Amino acid sequence: MIFNKNLALQTAKHLLQINAIKLNLENPFTWASGWKSPIYCDNRIILSYPKIRSHLSDIISKKIAQEHSDPLIIAGVATGAIGIAMLVADKLKLPFIYIRPEPKKHGQKNQIEGHLNSKLPVLVIEDLISTGKSSLNAVNSIKNAGANVIGMIALFTYGFEMAEKAFINANVNVQTLCDYEHLLSVAESEGEISAFQKERLKTWRKDPSVWNN
Repeated sequence: MIFNKNLALQTAKHLLQINAIKLNLENPFTWASGWKSPIYCDNRIILSYPKIRSHLSDIISKKIAQEHSDPLIIAGVATGAIGIAMLVADKLKLPFIYIRPEPKKHGQKNQIEGHLNSKLPVLVIEDLISTGKSSLNAVNSIKNAGANVIGMIALFTYGFEMAEKAFINANVNVQTLCDYEHLLSVAESEGEISAFQKERLKTWRKDPSVWNN
């Protein structure tokens, strides 16, 4: 669920302007899963733009302050969400941790970095939701450590049906600043794509595993 339509459109415009999101139907990108994709999202680029990172982290911080009056922990999903989550935690003067995809192979073999006080609820910050597997892996790591996850806020989601079902099954409430539908609307209005290309991009989202450009 997006925060609101105007914010989703505004965020999409930011992501396109700084090339955090790239669209290429003719020469699709290859994801780690092997999927061919006409879209590539790297929200870590946001950190290189002070005004945008400050603006987005302010929005997330205000949203958290409005909905949660009690102390909590901010958790960033490594590596993409560490920066934005740290900014949010700093603005709210809250404890911060981050979650690795898997435990380290050496040292203390931590998967959770930082001090996790299991008595405090945890709100997870994610930069991007695709299939939802890595996001839920982080959530499960926190739960397995004995803490309660009260929700997740993400910068962007593709809105895949598989991800939405996975979050519902895991009983994780997810809110996002922007999603795929609003991104396509802005891309079309900004002249980044044509109406025909927009329809092709919508087709990819329906079943990305078998999409053929």
